[in-house]
Amino acid sequence: MDEVELKRILWRSRRGLLELDLQLERFVAEVLPTLSDTELALYGDVLLLPDQDFLAYVNGASACPDARLEPMIERIRAAQR
Repeated sequence: MDEVELKRILWRSRRGLLELDLQLERFVAEVLPTLSDTELALYGDVLLLPDQDFLAYVNGASACPDARLEPMIERIRAAQR
């Protein structure tokens, strides 16, 4: 993935909800740099989720209906442990 696209992903990782920003903070700092291009693309798809839904999925309050996004959501969740 080129540098411009990576910067876009980093920018889109800043959300409108403080709670979600806090959830993503460690993931972006520690895990994001290790992701493959395929994983970065999947993370980019996760970032398209509405904030309230995204937060519910990351918190485990509800399951993501898109099964292909679930592994990345679990990685985000795992970064909080």
